[in-house]
Amino acid sequence: MKKQTSAAEEQLCFRTSIGGQALLEGILMRGPQKQAIVCRTPDGLVEKIDELHLVKDKHPVLGWPLVRGVVTFLDSMVKGMQALTYSADLLPIEEQGEPDKLDQWIEAHFSEEKAKSIIIGVAVVLGILLAVGLFVLLPTLLGKLSLRLIPSMSSFGLSMVEGVIRIVIFLTYLWGVTRMQDVARMFAYHGAEHKTIFCYEKGLPLTVENVRVQSRFHPRCGTSFLFVVVMISILVFAAVSSLLTHWNNFWIRFGLHLLLLPVIVALSYELNRWVGRHDNALSRVLSAPGKWLQRLTTNEPDDGMIECAIRALELVIPEEKGSDTW
Repeated sequence: MKKQTSAAEEQLCFRTSIGGQALLEGILMRGPQKQAIVCRTPDGLVEKIDELHLVKDKHPVLGWPLVRGVVTFLDSMVKGMQALTYSADLLPIEEQGEPDKLDQWIEAHFSEEKAKSIIIGVAVVLGILLAVGLFVLLPTLLGKLSLRLIPSMSSFGLSMVEGVIRIVIFLTYLWGVTRMQDVARMFAYHGAEHKTIFCYEKGLPLTVENVRVQSRFHPRCGTSFLFVVVMISILVFAAVSSLLTHWNNFWIRFGLHLLLLPVIVALSYELNRWVGRHDNALSRVLSAPGKWLQRLTTNEPDDGMIECAIRALELVIPEEKGSDTW
């Protein structure tokens, strides 16, 4: 039976461009024309549908390869934070944490709508700064310290040391957040999202029974994208830093990391996009590490979570069949 299920998981009718994000007791699904948020509350499912106005429609150059990756990444961060904030507001009062002093100050000096926009903007900026601190600044600093142990280390060797440190930090971070109870439930919604998309891609009716048996490991997951970013950053910086004259200068290496971030995100997006659109030996090898990591970032969902994911997906499926083909 297990072998039959495994084989069935590979028999996709098509690959959809619809993607999702787990929220607090809910799911965000994003289709080609609109996105939907469906959250479970004590009173039942709450739905929110928004038409998508993509920046590339207004400025086509932003949809070009090697440009669209950075634009999509930033747009996803903003929309994802907005959706996360919306889902948090739907939680019962007793489960909502007290706003911090900065949020309280913003809410006291701006209108409700303006305050939410500012708070989301601050959260996005802080999220980027945290990522830069953990995955750029800290590995560069620890790499610099490693030169004291091995003064004769080459630029390539130092880049590899920084890369290993970055991977360790990434894996430790993922492992750490899985220990949090709220995050564990969110990761179960993440599993429901993947299972539902797999069910849809196979052309099966979207029922709890059909969704439940699907795999929770999907090649086009955000976790896979982040892992690809980490690996490409190692390769790109190793190649570029080998050309530096002052290759061991901390500030030069840190500044170069920052300058190369858009390039790394762009390359990672295109590689992830290629892997998601193809099913061959190379694409399976490239997607394998991301799927392994999804054992940390996805959990098996309950039926209520699956119902939530199904409804969110149904709301964004385009009327024109096939227009969401990846």
